[in-house]
Amino acid sequence: MYNDLINSFVENKDPEKASQMAAYMKSQFPFLGIQKPKRVLLGKEYMKEFKRQEAIDWDFVSRLWSMSEREFQYLAVDYLLALRDSLQEKDIDNIGNLIVTKSWWDTIDTLATRIVGPMCFQYPQLISSNILKWSKGDNIWLIRTAILFQLKYKEKTDAELLGLIIKENSGTNEFFINKAIGWALREYSKTNKSWVEEFIKNNTLSSLSVREGSKYLLSRLSASRY
Repeated sequence: MYNDLINSFVENKDPEKASQMAAYMKSQFPFLGIQKPKRVLLGKEYMKEFKRQEAIDWDFVSRLWSMSEREFQYLAVDYLLALRDSLQEKDIDNIGNLIVTKSWWDTIDTLATRIVGPMCFQYPQLISSNILKWSKGDNIWLIRTAILFQLKYKEKTDAELLGLIIKENSGTNEFFINKAIGWALREYSKTNKSWVEEFIKNNTLSSLSVREGSKYLLSRLSASRY
């Protein structure tokens, strides 16, 4: 079944689209040229079968992650999402390995918000054992994950934890960290506008983080004037 799925991707490659997709991703990876709608269609029936598995096949995930074309990493993420209910606390180490390998925002952000986030919600002990360590490390993608893992938590966001992680990493010139800080603040402002306003006011953040984090605050303030 795995080989059939992989072969279906190879058989549907599109060199022209592959060139365009690689250019969009700053030539970080080669592509087959399979855009998301077709990728989902090719994998649809296989994902139904995968959901019947009792455990995640990490050998399959590793195989996909080792393949050259970026669509295979996307396929690995789709596979993990299909079996998300099967993720165990111990799987965080495997997820961490994916985060630091073939790293770019396109896989990191999904892993952070849709895999690590739900795992930490189910196993909150992962925050102290992994998230806080990641946030203090030197890998920008682990730091970005630590900033973003609560992105979908809304009113269940631990604002104190969010603020702590942001302040630990706000003194950097790294684009992907400052962008993540702004994104996290912007998203949380939909739930707790006053907290985000006070946080931005009382902390030194990059102009990028402030601009991104204030997006909805500014629109609301402008709307209130009319």
